[in-house]
Amino acid sequence: MGMLQTMRWFGPNDPVSLMDIRQAGCEGIVTALHQLPVGAVWSVDEIEKRKQLIEADNGQYTPLHWAVVESLPVHEDIKKGRPSRATYIENYKQSIRNLAACGIKTVCYNFMPVLDWSRTNLTYQMPDGSRALRFVWQDFAVFDLCILKRLGCEADYEPEVVEAAREAFTQMSPERILELSSIVLLGLPGSEERFTLETFQGLLDEYAQIGDAALRENLYHFIREVAPVAQEAGVNLCIHPDDPPFPLLGLPRVVSTEADLSQLMEASDVTANGITFCTGSLGVRADNDLPGMIQRFGERIHFIHLRTTKREENPRNFHEADHLAGDVDMYAVVKAIVQEQQRRARLGVGEPSIPMRPDHGHQMLDDLHKRTYPGYSAIGRMRGLAEIRGLELGITRSLAEREEIVSQDLAEENHEG
Repeated sequence: MGMLQTMRWFGPNDPVSLMDIRQAGCEGIVTALHQLPVGAVWSVDEIEKRKQLIEADNGQYTPLHWAVVESLPVHEDIKKGRPSRATYIENYKQSIRNLAACGIKTVCYNFMPVLDWSRTNLTYQMPDGSRALRFVWQDFAVFDLCILKRLGCEADYEPEVVEAAREAFTQMSPERILELSSIVLLGLPGSEERFTLETFQGLLDEYAQIGDAALRENLYHFIREVAPVAQEAGVNLCIHPDDPPFPLLGLPRVVSTEADLSQLMEASDVTANGITFCTGSLGVRADNDLPGMIQRFGERIHFIHLRTTKREENPRNFHEADHLAGDVDMYAVVKAIVQEQQRRARLGVGEPSIPMRPDHGHQMLDDLHKRTYPGYSAIGRMRGLAEIRGLELGITRSLAEREEIVSQDLAEENHEG
């Protein structure tokens, strides 16, 4: 049984339709109730409305179902450890129960402060003319030092980066300054919301007294509260790693390495406390051994994002590469996933078909002329899905043939003996 093939869908306003996703060969939809405010309870009625929308054409076409929630957002008061977190945690628990009652059993979330993900270029041109997402450390420093002007931010950058960023800023046009600001201040995926500089700085100020240790403890408090409820309801929670996996804007990042994930898994030692294994986010760091992590975390991996990034000359710079290129050894990763699924099937534990979605496809072909969510155009993701689908099939067949050869050899030895 292979990975459950899915794509992210941002709801009725998504330029990529459910029919597009169906024709790409997916069975599962990854979506969320983006229209609800963060911290509100997801009612059964709202969940069922989205389910019905997804399943509306199932009687006529290949069926689709809502496979994964991405994301059920964690309120900032929970991340900050404020007294009001108790209310928001109770709301979160009720949303989990309501999702379970509607048959949705996989919930992705993240614990990144303020920003969901960060890039500095949404239209980086690749050699083949397609467009990719890119992060450039110096450009981010330009924003921080010269546009936002965060107090004391010079200490977060190498002296040569500070000097280069200030020089680059003097050469930037007003249009480029506005573009860079808009990209960094982009809100959550699926939302058109953008922060202003003033509101953004205010949000950063609220984290001034929250360091690495405090943010970790707030995360562990949250998971100790909600994971047992999820376990009882039969729901798998899966945290998404930091993107990118290193500190930005003076904000701590606590889900970036294998050690981070190990500590979180130990904080609540139930299967429901799990991981969204994003090869793109984790793969930005050369010290993350992705195939080994899949083997070691095994049963805690409930959802998979497959993409790869390419570190540039300055390793803090990276761009989204083709799904089978870049720094992620996608063959080794998919092989480890196939073996984990086979282990589950053999032992009868967990879900042997792990939901997977191709992530952050390039904008290419006809999509170059369309308005799409950054990283979520249809054709680039479909290309990535096709490549991964073929890779998984090849690995599965190869492992099966190898096992058959070994069995035949053993049979012959026994016969001769």
